[in-house]
Amino acid sequence: MAMTESIVRRAVETDVPAMAQIVCDWEAATEWVPDTYSLNESENFLREVMPNRDIWVVGTPVQGYLSLNADEGRIGMLYCSARGSGFGKALMERAKDGRDFLWLTTQACNDNAQRFYKREGFVDVGSFPVEPPNTLPEIRMEWRA
Repeated sequence: MAMTESIVRRAVETDVPAMAQIVCDWEAATEWVPDTYSLNESENFLREVMPNRDIWVVGTPVQGYLSLNADEGRIGMLYCSARGSGFGKALMERAKDGRDFLWLTTQACNDNAQRFYKREGFVDVGSFPVEPPNTLPEIRMEWRA
């Protein structure tokens, strides 16, 4: 895959199909992830939450996105089309900008995500109740400036 720009910008409606495709591709390529949402359902979900969250995308075309509930300081979603691309780091830097605390949840079995979050300064603070339709055990991770 050719490297694209790492400019982070606010997501717009026309980014939704690319964002949903990134999630669906990741789920299809990840053996332990149950099929939860179709591409159409993912697109609908993203459109529904977009007005209530800060959502940023990176890459041209879109290669990753991060969704943040700014009121709670909770990162709800961070997905990139390729690991090691620098896109996740660029998105995380944008989320941290101007904040002194963030938190997120990740699947307890997602070692790759946990390693990334730890490199970004997040620490595991314990288990987190699974919220349907998710069925995999989750952990909560927090970052403080």
